[in-house]
Amino acid sequence: MDVVYFILFFIFGTIFGSFYNVIGYRLPKGESIIYPASHCPNCGHKLGTLELIPILSFLIQKGRCKHCQNKISAFYMVFEFLTGLLFGIAYLCFGFSLELIIALTFISLLIIIVVSDYNYMIISDSVLIFFSILLGVEILIIYGPDKFIGRLISAILAFLTMFFIKKIGDFMFKKESMGGGDIKLMFIFGLVLGYPMTILSIFLGSLVGFPISLIMLKKNMDHIIPFGPFLAIGGIIILLLQLNFEMILKLYM
Repeated sequence: MDVVYFILFFIFGTIFGSFYNVIGYRLPKGESIIYPASHCPNCGHKLGTLELIPILSFLIQKGRCKHCQNKISAFYMVFEFLTGLLFGIAYLCFGFSLELIIALTFISLLIIIVVSDYNYMIISDSVLIFFSILLGVEILIIYGPDKFIGRLISAILAFLTMFFIKKIGDFMFKKESMGGGDIKLMFIFGLVLGYPMTILSIFLGSLVGFPISLIMLKKNMDHIIPFGPFLAIGGIIILLLQLNFEMILKLYM
């Protein structure tokens, strides 16, 4: 039965992933996420229903616009698939629980952030504010006021820690070392993961990002690398493995 539910969550995730692509691409440019309707960026052709099926439409059309035959970036399909996969794995990790709601919301945020930060080096304040409120309300309802206050304190500490790291980086490199969006994002990490695990997520993100950064630096003369995607990787690892401070301490001992 888990396989059936995994497939359902995967399909559910690909549909949302398609929408998250739109948010991630349009919001940083100040465009509406509703109007105009989905269209070919090359010829402006409005996509029909059969052209909007996540993953399948891309494969059937062989990665080209049905109208002008211009190539469509595989980026869209990859993130539809990735969102579906993460939704399915989240179900396997949390089952039908209230924690699953928080997990899916957090994953949704991270997908949008990766799309926007990778393409434009921007993490939209509107996205961060919306998900801060949404996740805050979810945590308050699911865990109660006491745990919510604890998570709020963790969120503030995570924000301040990242701000401090940025200041050290600015001093060392004599220039802007980190975007403001990365610092604000840590507030949400603290809210969802707690303070100790947020710090671990920064470490994991840096660990994963270091070899990738070396490759990107060779291709990018400006030496500007988005940190948001790496932070997202660290956050997702901790979320899905359900790591906590006690588990880390036991492993260390």
